[in-house]
Amino acid sequence: MYRFVKILRLFIIVCIFGYIFSNFYKCKDIGAKTILKDVYSQNKDNYDDIKKKSKESYTFCKKNNFNQDFCILIDMKIPSGKNRMFVWDFKKDTIIRNALCAHGMGTGDLKSTEETPVFSNKDGSYCSSLGKYKLGVRSYSQWGINIHYKMHGLEPTNSNAYKRVIVLHSYTPVPDNEIAPKHLPMGWSLGCPVTSDPMMRYLDSKLKAQKRPTLLWIFY
Repeated sequence: MYRFVKILRLFIIVCIFGYIFSNFYKCKDIGAKTILKDVYSQNKDNYDDIKKKSKESYTFCKKNNFNQDFCILIDMKIPSGKNRMFVWDFKKDTIIRNALCAHGMGTGDLKSTEETPVFSNKDGSYCSSLGKYKLGVRSYSQWGINIHYKMHGLEPTNSNAYKRVIVLHSYTPVPDNEIAPKHLPMGWSLGCPVTSDPMMRYLDSKLKAQKRPTLLWIFY
């Protein structure tokens, strides 16, 4: 009788843990789907354009032996107070993370405003440059989470990026949530794509795991 009771107790314990774990993974799946749904709803106005760029990105990455898990897309048509940096997952075929991104302040005749970015490939312009980039070496940054990734411009519009020390990095004052209708202040970027600390930690965790270069594409 005692042995039967022990077996019964063990059976009940196993059933309880089985129920807990099955519901845990079920909730985890629901949570992931909810996040993706929220990301889509936040970006539905620009989703078709971003999706089109993702198709072009995948073709480029496959042809040039780049990372084919994900890419980073930055749509500068979107106001700086709204999310305009997107991590596109090629396998899921959707945005899996988004964030704010500052544009270059510019200088002289090439001066940007909070509402309107001005683009230039000129050294010393402090402007953002359009085009595709290869993300290079991970290195120390004096800003944000103290990590940056070198950027190599792959087009005539951004060929001076490495010489201009244009890098992917974060800056602690950049909010992790949208602030529209407000804009990000000028001066937070001298041409670099500058994002929030939480986004940079997320990107760093993904980029460190890659053996092939990752594509970052700034477009307008």
